Amino acid sequence: MFIRVKRKKTTYFLHCDPSETVLEIKQKLQALSENHVDDQRLILIANKLVLEDHKTLADQKVENDAIVAMTLKIRGKKLS
Repeated sequence: MFIRVKRKKTTYFLHCDPSETVLEIKQKLQALSENHVDDQRLILIANKLVLEDHKTLADQKVENDAIVAMTLKIRGKKLS
């Protein structure tokens, strides 16, 4: 299966297996985008579900050709 991961104006096309965990997907994205795994948050666009690292794509009903948004944590900022 394939999923599309969108970040701003960039789209990453990833070949995945439904049994892969979200953490494994984040590791693939780190290799492509240089955004550290811990800084990534993946959100399934269809239902606005934040994907959990320890669950598989199948567990979270991510289907072929799904569109996933990647957001990033901001490092070094303190909230006041």
